[in-house]
Amino acid sequence: MTSKQTNNSIRPWGRYFVLDETPLYKIKRIEVEPKSRLSYQFHKNRSETWIIIQGEGIVTLEGNNQKIIQGDIITIPKTLKHRIENTGNSKLIFIEVQTGKYFGEDDIIRVEDDYNRIK
Repeated sequence: MTSKQTNNSIRPWGRYFVLDETPLYKIKRIEVEPKSRLSYQFHKNRSETWIIIQGEGIVTLEGNNQKIIQGDIITIPKTLKHRIENTGNSKLIFIEVQTGKYFGEDDIIRVEDDYNRIK
């Protein structure tokens, strides 16, 4: 692994760490605080795979909710609207593997956001 770990990035719902990044992929460790959720969003340039490593919650894919627990794997093709919510009382932690042609944070198109970050 060509580790390129950066300092964590704090967000209103928790934080993330970039574990590795190359022109072909980006890997993050994402921690969602209890009773928090990410924005309902999609990406034009990347697909994502989420591997739940701790906690429980709900993933929303194109308006359909499914319960998730440790060990679950979620595949999110590019342009698919998605969100993850921590419904538990401890951190929800997952590994996100991004693949595609661009991994910038400006490829997050928010449809709904609890923290008023829609442009």
